[in-house]
Amino acid sequence: MASPTGSDRLLRGAVRHTAGTTAALLLCSVAGAACSLAVPALAGGTLDLLLRHQPGAGTWLLWTAVLLAAEVLLESGSVLLTQLANARATAWIRLRALSGLLGTAPHRAAPHPGGDVATRLCVNATDSGTAPAALATSVSAVLVPIGALVALALIHPWTAAVFVAGLPLLLLLLRTFAVQSSDSVGRYQRAQGAIAARLAEALGGARTIAAADTARHEEERVLVPLPEMARHGTRMWHVHGRAVARSGVLLPLLTTAVVAVAGVGLAAGEVSMGGLLAASRYAALAAGIGGIAAPLGTLIRARSAARRTAELADLAPMSHGSAVLPPDAPGDLQLRGVRVTRGGVPLIKDVTLSIGGGSTVAVVGRSGAGKSTLAAAAGRLTDPDAGSVLLDGVDLAELSRSELRGATAYAFARPVFDGGATPTIGTALAAGTGPARSPATPTSVRDAATAACADTFVRLLPLGYDTPVDDAPLSGGEAQRLGLARAFIGRGRLMILDDATSSLDTATERQVEAALATPSRACTRLIVAHRVSTAARADQVVWMEAGRVRRSGPHSLLWEEPEYRAVFTAEAQPAEAPSRSTGPGGPPESVSSGAPPSAVPGTGAGE
Repeated sequence: MASPTGSDRLLRGAVRHTAGTTAALLLCSVAGAACSLAVPALAGGTLDLLLRHQPGAGTWLLWTAVLLAAEVLLESGSVLLTQLANARATAWIRLRALSGLLGTAPHRAAPHPGGDVATRLCVNATDSGTAPAALATSVSAVLVPIGALVALALIHPWTAAVFVAGLPLLLLLLRTFAVQSSDSVGRYQRAQGAIAARLAEALGGARTIAAADTARHEEERVLVPLPEMARHGTRMWHVHGRAVARSGVLLPLLTTAVVAVAGVGLAAGEVSMGGLLAASRYAALAAGIGGIAAPLGTLIRARSAARRTAELADLAPMSHGSAVLPPDAPGDLQLRGVRVTRGGVPLIKDVTLSIGGGSTVAVVGRSGAGKSTLAAAAGRLTDPDAGSVLLDGVDLAELSRSELRGATAYAFARPVFDGGATPTIGTALAAGTGPARSPATPTSVRDAATAACADTFVRLLPLGYDTPVDDAPLSGGEAQRLGLARAFIGRGRLMILDDATSSLDTATERQVEAALATPSRACTRLIVAHRVSTAARADQVVWMEAGRVRRSGPHSLLWEEPEYRAVFTAEAQPAEAPSRSTGPGGPPESVSSGAPPSAVPGTGAGE
């Protein structure tokens, strides 16, 4: 027997998670089906008693009314339970997909664009969440026609035989609907995700698009998948329309044939008038087997959507051990033969480094040299394909999640603040402590902001630290300073700044570096740098080239090599290249003010 696919496992998990609600829905649906099947028999019996002037007709009529009322109440309960089951299953599926996305290494999540992820977590997860309820209601959708067919056989065998004769055509109709619908729904959802991904990209670069006046071009690019989406959406409705039209012809014919046979039986004295009434109702219920198309279509759409959602839920998790770091260790960092390959392309190769605890190391190199990949491996945002990374003698892969994140702090060139999870500036900075530590106090938040040179402009905001993140008009440099403050408040043994000062002016950068160097913030610092001034003030410089460490040592020693100097002059304006050195500290300050590239760290093949 074949093993279940990721979508099947996800849907089975959703069914288990909503077992109580789904069971109650199934019970309501089956009880409602029983009421539906009992009403025609009672109504027919009541009619026969009235026509024969026999006693007991009032009692039968009362029971018929009770069952009709029960059927209405059970139907209402089924609708309520369906919505509850859908909500709970959707929430569980969405949480599983989100956990898979956040629990994996960033490079494994990278192939899924933001817009496509949003579609999978919102639209596709919602469609997937309808599966448990649709499964429960499909049971009653099958039970009612089967029960009605049995009732027809009891009233008059030929009425059931006539209906069964047309059943193969009806089943063929359902099978065709299922096959064609499944293909169209899958293609429609993929095109929908592609449009969402392109739209998210365009929104992320809205300012560039406006500046370049390429809105029309972007509109055309975003809507490239629209014709395909429209084609498959139209096909979905055509499939549904053909199924409805064919069943709209076949089912009335079957119902009419059954009533005609029952009428012949009435003329022959084999069927009573009440039996004829019951047969006509049971024929309609048996014809309701075509109603299975609705839950069947829901299940098809849910399974197709679950394939897309399961791709996130099934992302390989980043494993963690249970080791802890030795107490009071200085934060020694070692990389031993580290190699990182992505998509068959080696980003860093055979990197071996030893960084002493408490030191500041600048990682420099041309764009694409592998600096950000090295920084990601150093703090285990990604796992190396070969080699190991040790912090105070312990392999990062063996540390528990809380121990790893408590020992490392990151700041990036483009920090992101979630206005939903951390609604205010203060809570956004306090989140840097992480879940494993004691919550940050207002004083520690202000101290971290002061060290990152952010306190001054935060106090000028309308509500200061209580200003909503989404309402704070932040420049690139201000956002970077907030990112640094968040890293400062969660400082551990190792702090990694991945081009996190690229938008700061030189004076502010020096103040930040001075704050980093204070004894109260003693830790090992790994700084991905583009500026000469940053490299000059570091204890050691790691010079990367083509994914390898070309040389490492003091900046003053490396500066003697023209190719090392060219790394910075290439990043700066060519006219700013130094003609002479100002001494062992490095070149004139004019070079250090050259603007670094604006690439997003961690997204480029070489970075």
